[in-house]
Amino acid sequence: MLSYFSESRWYTIAAIALFYAFSSWILLRAVGETALTSSVDYLYWLAVTASTVGYGDLSPVSRPGKLIVALYVIPLGLTIFAMVVGRLAAWVSNQWKKGLKGMKQLHIKNHILVIGWNEQKTLLLLDLLLKERDALPDHPQIVLCVKADITNPMPDKVEFVRVESFNKDEDMDKACLRDASVILIDNPQDDVTLTTALYCSQRNPKAHQVAYFTDDSLVPLLQQHCPNVECTPSVAVEMLAKSAFDPGSSMLHHDLLSVDAGQAQFSVAIPQTGQTLTVADVFINLKKHYDAIFIGYAPAGVYQKLVVNPEFEVTLSPGDKLFYIAESRIRDIDWKKLGA
Repeated sequence: MLSYFSESRWYTIAAIALFYAFSSWILLRAVGETALTSSVDYLYWLAVTASTVGYGDLSPVSRPGKLIVALYVIPLGLTIFAMVVGRLAAWVSNQWKKGLKGMKQLHIKNHILVIGWNEQKTLLLLDLLLKERDALPDHPQIVLCVKADITNPMPDKVEFVRVESFNKDEDMDKACLRDASVILIDNPQDDVTLTTALYCSQRNPKAHQVAYFTDDSLVPLLQQHCPNVECTPSVAVEMLAKSAFDPGSSMLHHDLLSVDAGQAQFSVAIPQTGQTLTVADVFINLKKHYDAIFIGYAPAGVYQKLVVNPEFEVTLSPGDKLFYIAESRIRDIDWKKLGA
């Protein structure tokens, strides 16, 4: 019986509980325990008795009533109560384990989806994303989607999904791919990164997508089919060469990319309701009012047309993406101070 009840469905447990409550009421009513069998008092007394709390404010007064409670109501009620609590605890534990192993179906929107697993590199990426997210007002959720046989490396900070393939609808729907606002792809194999980027562009063309490649030769191939994907090639060799002739260059670039300490690079879009600005106004007033350095802009937010160190006379329009260096991300920029 214990084996049967431990594997029974919830509707079976509910039916047993209803039978227990009704049969107990019939037995108590038959022996004249009218004080216990009134509608509200009976439900209250049965819940207190079956859970073994036993306040004692209501109790049977007749000998037959006491025997019924001692031999039927308490033993059976205690069994049902323990079974319900056990099943509930098992369900909660199972849900937690499914989330830890990435087997749960997520239901989120406008999140940052990280696809791929590179061990310490991915852990560093997640740590940086969490620090950057803290500076944003909306605090988007971060989801890690992997094929590797691992558990959630940050169960208290990021959501986790484990899939068989990055190119199957039923798998990627678990990570809510179509509702992600940002998609970051970084796999040990560049060919997997390429196919995943093509698939994600087809499933969610509105998301801002970034793909990392070790082999730079694959970047033109992806941008030929998906021009909106921001490709990030490896720059380790370039950093070595640059540091050879300009010592300290690698430290400078690391400082601009890191959010742990020092100055870092950020971006902001000119609001559509704003007026046009000149590079001179932005450069001078950004430093004057916010102690930040303007370094370039992307016309209409198109990153492939990024202009670094533009002339002072260049006009900036609403929708343009501005890039600047500052100690931290600037919140609530007063565009009138910048010359709008």
